Amino acid sequence: MVKVYIVEDDEVIRDTIRKHLSKWGFEIGIVDDFNNILQEFLSFEPQLVILDVNLPFFDGFYWCNQIREVSNVPIIFLSSRNSRMDQIMGMNMGADYYIEKPVDLDVLMARINALLRRTYSYADLEEANVMEHNNVFLHIDTNTLTHLEDKIELTKNEFLILYELMKQKGSIVSRDEIMRALWEDESFVDDNTLTVNVVRIRKKLAEIGLDEFIKTKKGQGYMIE
Repeated sequence: MVKVYIVEDDEVIRDTIRKHLSKWGFEIGIVDDFNNILQEFLSFEPQLVILDVNLPFFDGFYWCNQIREVSNVPIIFLSSRNSRMDQIMGMNMGADYYIEKPVDLDVLMARINALLRRTYSYADLEEANVMEHNNVFLHIDTNTLTHLEDKIELTKNEFLILYELMKQKGSIVSRDEIMRALWEDESFVDDNTLTVNVVRIRKKLAEIGLDEFIKTKKGQGYMIE
Protein backbone atom coordinates (compact mmCIF):
# COMPACT_ATOMS: atom_id res chain seq x y z
CA MET A 1 0.00 0.00 0.00
CA VAL A 2 1.36 3.42 -0.97
CA LYS A 3 1.93 5.58 2.10
CA VAL A 4 1.13 9.31 2.07
CA TYR A 5 2.19 11.63 4.91
CA ILE A 6 -0.13 14.63 5.39
CA VAL A 7 1.28 17.71 7.15
CA GLU A 8 -1.67 20.08 7.54
CA ASP A 9 -2.80 21.97 10.65
CA ASP A 10 -6.33 22.68 9.43
CA GLU A 11 -8.32 19.72 10.76
CA VAL A 12 -11.15 20.07 8.22
CA ILE A 13 -8.80 20.10 5.23
CA ARG A 14 -6.64 17.36 6.72
CA ASP A 15 -9.57 15.02 7.40
CA THR A 16 -11.12 15.68 3.99
CA ILE A 17 -7.89 14.71 2.23
CA ARG A 18 -7.31 11.75 4.54
CA LYS A 19 -10.77 10.30 3.92
CA HIS A 20 -10.51 10.84 0.17
CA LEU A 21 -7.11 9.18 -0.17
CA SER A 22 -8.02 6.34 2.18
CA LYS A 23 -11.00 5.58 -0.04
CA TRP A 24 -8.61 4.98 -2.93
CA GLY A 25 -6.41 2.57 -1.03
CA PHE A 26 -3.62 4.78 0.30
CA GLU A 27 -2.19 4.35 3.79
CA ILE A 28 -2.28 7.74 5.48
CA GLY A 29 0.04 9.16 8.11
CA ILE A 30 -1.02 12.36 9.89
CA VAL A 31 1.41 14.71 11.60
CA ASP A 32 1.22 14.48 15.40
CA ASP A 33 3.94 16.89 16.51
CA PHE A 34 4.60 19.99 14.42
CA ASN A 35 7.98 20.35 16.12
CA ASN A 36 9.12 16.91 14.96
CA ILE A 37 7.88 16.60 11.39
CA LEU A 38 11.19 15.29 10.06
CA GLN A 39 11.39 12.57 12.71
CA GLU A 40 7.82 11.49 11.98
CA PHE A 41 8.59 11.45 8.26
CA LEU A 42 11.62 9.22 8.78
CA SER A 43 9.63 6.87 11.00
CA PHE A 44 6.63 6.58 8.65
CA GLU A 45 8.71 6.27 5.43
CA PRO A 46 6.02 7.54 3.03
CA GLN A 47 6.13 7.39 -0.76
CA LEU A 48 4.66 10.92 -0.98
CA VAL A 49 4.24 13.99 1.26
CA ILE A 50 1.43 16.55 1.22
CA LEU A 51 2.75 19.64 2.98
CA ASP A 52 0.97 22.83 4.01
CA VAL A 53 2.98 26.06 3.88
CA ASN A 54 1.50 27.82 6.92
CA LEU A 55 2.32 25.63 9.92
CA PRO A 56 2.94 26.14 13.65
CA PHE A 57 6.55 26.78 14.74
CA PHE A 58 8.25 26.38 11.32
CA ASP A 59 6.64 26.83 7.92
CA GLY A 60 6.36 24.25 5.17
CA PHE A 61 9.31 25.70 3.27
CA TYR A 62 11.55 24.90 6.23
CA TRP A 63 10.29 21.33 6.49
CA CYS A 64 10.51 20.79 2.75
CA ASN A 65 14.17 21.77 2.92
CA GLN A 66 14.71 19.43 5.88
CA ILE A 67 13.10 16.50 4.06
CA ARG A 68 15.06 17.24 0.89
CA GLU A 69 18.32 16.86 2.80
CA VAL A 70 17.51 13.20 3.48
CA SER A 71 15.05 12.12 0.78
CA ASN A 72 13.87 12.66 -2.80
CA VAL A 73 10.30 11.65 -1.93
CA PRO A 74 7.67 13.54 -4.00
CA ILE A 75 6.31 16.59 -2.15
CA ILE A 76 3.10 18.47 -2.93
CA PHE A 77 2.63 21.89 -1.33
CA LEU A 78 -0.86 23.03 -0.35
CA SER A 79 -1.27 26.70 0.47
CA SER A 80 -3.64 29.65 0.59
CA ARG A 81 -0.57 31.76 -0.19
CA ASN A 82 -0.97 31.97 -3.94
CA SER A 83 1.56 34.62 -4.89
CA ARG A 84 3.94 33.86 -7.73
CA MET A 85 6.90 34.32 -5.37
CA ASP A 86 5.56 31.72 -2.92
CA GLN A 87 5.08 29.22 -5.74
CA ILE A 88 8.59 29.83 -7.05
CA MET A 89 10.03 29.50 -3.55
CA GLY A 90 8.20 26.22 -3.01
CA MET A 91 9.49 24.73 -6.24
CA ASN A 92 13.01 25.99 -5.54
CA MET A 93 12.87 24.30 -2.13
CA GLY A 94 12.34 21.01 -3.91
CA ALA A 95 8.56 20.59 -4.06
CA ASP A 96 7.14 18.81 -7.09
CA TYR A 97 3.79 20.62 -7.21
CA TYR A 98 2.24 23.69 -5.57
CA ILE A 99 -1.55 23.51 -5.27
CA GLU A 100 -3.61 26.47 -4.09
CA LYS A 101 -6.36 26.22 -1.50
CA PRO A 102 -9.25 25.53 -1.55
CA VAL A 103 -8.03 22.13 -2.67
CA ASP A 104 -9.67 20.53 -5.70
CA LEU A 105 -9.56 16.82 -4.80
CA ASP A 106 -9.68 15.78 -8.46
CA VAL A 107 -6.60 17.87 -9.22
CA LEU A 108 -4.85 16.57 -6.11
CA MET A 109 -5.50 12.94 -7.09
CA ALA A 110 -4.26 13.57 -10.63
CA ARG A 111 -1.05 15.13 -9.26
CA ILE A 112 -0.51 12.25 -6.83
CA ASN A 113 -0.99 9.60 -9.52
CA ALA A 114 1.31 11.45 -11.92
CA LEU A 115 4.04 11.77 -9.29
CA LEU A 116 3.84 8.11 -8.29
CA ARG A 117 4.01 7.03 -11.90
CA ARG A 118 6.93 9.36 -12.64
CA THR A 119 8.93 8.69 -9.48
CA TYR A 120 8.64 4.99 -8.77
CA SER A 121 9.42 1.94 -10.85
CA TYR A 122 7.06 -1.00 -11.24
CA ALA A 123 9.06 -2.90 -8.61
CA ASP A 124 8.79 -0.04 -6.12
CA LEU A 125 5.03 0.13 -6.48
CA GLU A 126 4.61 -3.63 -6.29
CA GLU A 127 6.60 -3.62 -3.04
CA ALA A 128 4.08 -1.05 -1.80
CA ASN A 129 1.29 -3.47 -2.80
CA VAL A 130 0.28 -1.45 -5.86
CA MET A 131 0.68 -2.23 -9.56
CA GLU A 132 0.38 0.62 -12.06
CA HIS A 133 -0.02 0.95 -15.83
CA ASN A 134 -1.14 4.04 -17.74
CA ASN A 135 -2.59 5.67 -14.63
CA VAL A 136 -4.49 2.51 -13.68
CA PHE A 137 -3.65 1.26 -10.18
CA LEU A 138 -4.30 -2.30 -9.00
CA HIS A 139 -4.29 -2.38 -5.19
CA ILE A 140 -3.04 -5.78 -4.10
CA ASP A 141 -4.13 -5.67 -0.48
CA THR A 142 -7.69 -4.46 -1.12
CA ASN A 143 -8.57 -6.22 -4.41
CA THR A 144 -9.54 -2.89 -5.96
CA LEU A 145 -8.62 -0.98 -9.10
CA THR A 146 -8.52 2.80 -9.35
CA HIS A 147 -8.24 5.14 -12.31
CA LEU A 148 -8.23 8.90 -11.77
CA GLU A 149 -11.29 9.43 -9.53
CA ASP A 150 -12.92 6.07 -10.24
CA LYS A 151 -12.70 2.90 -8.20
CA ILE A 152 -13.98 -0.64 -8.84
CA GLU A 153 -14.24 -3.59 -6.49
CA LEU A 154 -12.93 -6.91 -7.81
CA THR A 155 -13.79 -10.47 -6.91
CA LYS A 156 -10.93 -12.77 -6.02
CA ASN A 157 -10.79 -14.32 -9.50
CA GLU A 158 -11.15 -10.96 -11.27
CA PHE A 159 -8.27 -9.59 -9.23
CA LEU A 160 -6.03 -12.60 -9.95
CA ILE A 161 -6.68 -12.33 -13.68
CA LEU A 162 -5.81 -8.63 -13.73
CA TYR A 163 -2.79 -9.29 -11.54
CA GLU A 164 -1.39 -11.81 -14.04
CA LEU A 165 -2.03 -9.49 -16.97
CA MET A 166 -0.51 -6.42 -15.30
CA LYS A 167 2.46 -8.43 -14.07
CA GLN A 168 3.21 -9.26 -17.70
CA LYS A 169 2.00 -6.03 -19.30
CA GLY A 170 3.21 -5.69 -22.86
CA SER A 171 3.20 -9.47 -23.34
CA ILE A 172 0.50 -11.90 -24.39
CA VAL A 173 -0.68 -14.11 -21.52
CA SER A 174 -2.30 -17.36 -22.62
CA ARG A 175 -5.60 -18.57 -21.19
CA ASP A 176 -3.83 -21.70 -19.93
CA GLU A 177 -1.30 -19.58 -18.06
CA ILE A 178 -4.05 -17.55 -16.39
CA MET A 179 -5.93 -20.70 -15.41
CA ARG A 180 -2.77 -22.21 -13.93
CA ALA A 181 -2.32 -19.09 -11.80
CA LEU A 182 -5.92 -19.37 -10.60
CA TRP A 183 -5.50 -23.06 -9.79
CA GLU A 184 -2.35 -22.31 -7.80
CA ASP A 185 -4.49 -20.00 -5.68
CA GLU A 186 -7.03 -22.82 -5.27
CA SER A 187 -9.53 -21.10 -7.57
CA PHE A 188 -10.45 -24.13 -9.63
CA VAL A 189 -11.82 -22.58 -12.82
CA ASP A 190 -12.45 -24.10 -16.21
CA ASP A 191 -12.26 -22.47 -19.63
CA ASN A 192 -15.87 -21.25 -19.55
CA THR A 193 -15.47 -19.77 -16.07
CA LEU A 194 -12.40 -17.86 -17.22
CA THR A 195 -14.38 -16.42 -20.14
CA VAL A 196 -17.18 -15.30 -17.81
CA ASN A 197 -14.69 -13.62 -15.47
CA VAL A 198 -12.97 -11.76 -18.30
CA VAL A 199 -16.35 -10.52 -19.56
CA ARG A 200 -17.20 -9.26 -16.07
CA ILE A 201 -13.84 -7.51 -15.72
CA ARG A 202 -14.28 -5.79 -19.08
CA LYS A 203 -17.76 -4.64 -18.10
CA LYS A 204 -16.42 -3.09 -14.90
CA LEU A 205 -13.52 -1.47 -16.75
CA ALA A 206 -15.88 -0.06 -19.39
CA GLU A 207 -17.88 1.65 -16.66
CA ILE A 208 -14.84 3.79 -15.82
CA GLY A 209 -13.80 4.44 -19.42
CA LEU A 210 -11.27 1.61 -19.81
CA ASP A 211 -13.01 -0.33 -22.59
CA GLU A 212 -9.75 -1.20 -24.36
CA PHE A 213 -7.59 -1.90 -21.31
CA ILE A 214 -7.54 -5.67 -21.93
CA LYS A 215 -6.85 -6.75 -25.51
CA THR A 216 -7.81 -10.15 -26.91
CA LYS A 217 -5.17 -11.78 -29.09
CA LYS A 218 -7.14 -14.32 -31.09
CA GLY A 219 -5.92 -17.85 -30.54
CA GLN A 220 -3.18 -16.66 -28.17
CA GLY A 221 -4.69 -15.10 -25.04
CA TYR A 222 -4.99 -11.65 -23.50
CA MET A 223 -2.73 -8.64 -23.21
CA ILE A 224 -2.46 -5.28 -21.48
CA GLU A 225 -0.47 -3.09 -23.86
